[in-house]
Amino acid sequence: MRLQSLFLLAGLILFALSCSKDKLNPGLADAGQQEPMSKAEMDQAVQRFLEEENTPFLWATTTTRMLWSASVRSDSVMALGYQPAGEHDVLGRIHEIDIESEAWAAAREKLIRFVVEATNKAYPGLNATAESLFLNLDHQYLPSLDVRIFNQGIIEALLAMPEVRYLEPMGYTMGEIERRSDSGCGVTAASSIPLADYTTLAPQVKAPWNYYYSNIPAAWSTSTGGGIKVALIDTGTPPPANQPKLGSQFNSGYSSGRSLERLGTHISGWWWWASNDGPDDQCGHGTQMAGLIAAPRGYDGATVGVAYNCNLKAFRATTDVVVNGSSEKAGVRDALYISGSDGAVKVISMSIGDVFYSSTVADGIYYAYNNGKMLVSAAGTSLTWTSWWGVIFPANMSQTIAVTGIQDAPYYTRCNTCHSGPEVDFVVVMQRASDTDRTSLTLAPSGNQPAYVGGSSAATATTAGIAALIWATNPSQSRSQVLNRMKQASQIYPNRDSEFGWGLINAAAAVN
Repeated sequence: MRLQSLFLLAGLILFALSCSKDKLNPGLADAGQQEPMSKAEMDQAVQRFLEEENTPFLWATTTTRMLWSASVRSDSVMALGYQPAGEHDVLGRIHEIDIESEAWAAAREKLIRFVVEATNKAYPGLNATAESLFLNLDHQYLPSLDVRIFNQGIIEALLAMPEVRYLEPMGYTMGEIERRSDSGCGVTAASSIPLADYTTLAPQVKAPWNYYYSNIPAAWSTSTGGGIKVALIDTGTPPPANQPKLGSQFNSGYSSGRSLERLGTHISGWWWWASNDGPDDQCGHGTQMAGLIAAPRGYDGATVGVAYNCNLKAFRATTDVVVNGSSEKAGVRDALYISGSDGAVKVISMSIGDVFYSSTVADGIYYAYNNGKMLVSAAGTSLTWTSWWGVIFPANMSQTIAVTGIQDAPYYTRCNTCHSGPEVDFVVVMQRASDTDRTSLTLAPSGNQPAYVGGSSAATATTAGIAALIWATNPSQSRSQVLNRMKQASQIYPNRDSEFGWGLINAAAAVN
């Protein structure tokens, strides 16, 4: 009977996933439901919101029909944020909440029981259980549940319950993003690098050309990031055997006495036999960001990281830079919780994001922020036709520091694929105006030959490294003190630009 129920649920999920057609899903029809919205209809609604509001799309602004439609036209996984009835200011004290306390556990169990009973009522014979509808019930960190919901009536009933903070589809994304977004993967070492794009420093490393615009090499006489731990939430790091600079040679040359942690929070596979992907980078983007932040000042002609003596805690939380899958949102949320719980972590670097606001990821942002972490996030990197979208999530949140990239043009000109806007706090020069393919340099997934990397991703990781340099001058500093030093050492300060914030940071001035 248990196996039969699983097959029935699998069939329902497959029907939901096949709902990209306009034909009504037979499984949904049996539940007496209306036709779900088409993918084109939903994409148009999202596009209108982005054009009119110039901010990431908010699921809270839409209808229950669109919530249901987005769920069944993706993977049917929804994020269910919960609270005891009458609770106030959950986000403000999310770092203090014990979700196993009586009130929180009771609220969670009430919702789980309701979803199971309502699902079985809507789909007789399914014999759904909490284990078949909810993922990872045995290790919940924050007051958020990942649950499969196939029925609009269940969504409407949940949203009317005082225990529900939010209910959002986790796997839905716009068709244009699926087809054309710059995922940041497919990284290879550069075939050739002009001499003007780097400077060779002792013992034998390459300092990228753009570091000098932020005065980073001059800052190294004061600080190299020693004793500060930076968490990198991205696509992971390569197997140590493939890239020893993020393995056995992490401590080499002028880099010593530091730690490298490699973790995985991304889950892949079918619901009941899904497994953790582990820490290995299968994209290349996380490797590049790790190189910009913390590559050792060693030998063999590889590039050096901004904070080449910092400790690094690197997560594989996503498959690429767009956080648009349910497993990616859960992976980022969980990585934020783990980083936020690590007392040694000072800076969290996130060169990732989406044009959809995610409340379950925001739970993780608030948790880490409330624990005093500095969250540095990419303002957005797209193809030129989407760069008008403005600052993406989570960089648009006030709890994060938004960073974008600019060119080495006479004045502030954003990179050809970078986003900008009033939420941007800082910029980094990372692209040649004369040749947009010549960007910053960093580690490749293997070997010592550097790879080019650009966009707001590179700007974000570089800024996270600068923050580590500043923090290392006095590890007892608070986040606000470090942020003030970053502001005061920036070109535009004490003014603030509507597109580029405080501007370009002078790292040498900031550490001194």
